[in-house]
Amino acid sequence: MSVSYDEAWNLLHDWTASPSLLLHAKTVEAVMLRAAHQYGRGAADEQRWAITGLLHDADYDRWPDEHPRHIVSWLEERGEPEIAHAISSHFTRWGVPAETPLDRALLACDELTGFIVACCLVRPDGISTLSASSVKKKLKDRSFAAKVDRDEVRLGVEHLGVSLDDHIRFIIDAVSPHANDFGLGPRPARGS
Repeated sequence: MSVSYDEAWNLLHDWTASPSLLLHAKTVEAVMLRAAHQYGRGAADEQRWAITGLLHDADYDRWPDEHPRHIVSWLEERGEPEIAHAISSHFTRWGVPAETPLDRALLACDELTGFIVACCLVRPDGISTLSASSVKKKLKDRSFAAKVDRDEVRLGVEHLGVSLDDHIRFIIDAVSPHANDFGLGPRPARGS
């Protein structure tokens, strides 16, 4: 790879100030790292898939109306066309087809990971007791995490060729080991 993890991390932090976008980048990175083993070539894909998850929205905070042009250009200039294509295809308005396992995994993991994090943040137990059925119930409530594109969640799962239940469980399992680092663990009771 021509882009190191440290270089990707530094770019993300140079371009992104929003704590919620930084959390989203880290959670999608964790999910994509696990997805490398589920849908990719395992250890051989870990770094590329993790960096894809980390950087997929790196330009959104600074250039929301131009997203993802800046990060795609940055990656192409550094000889990372595979990651650039995956990030282009995750932004479905561009109409770039999700052709590779990396493309399909990012599309399937991005919106749903963000939605699952939102579910965790409103639960006293955080992610520890979150179930697929709870997430699916929240998905039906269009007022909850209203910015999450439910059609994109459906499309991503279809492209990956898995059931929604299985993919929700996959994301929960990928994020759970990092719950405390991501602030998704149990919340202290009020007044404690």
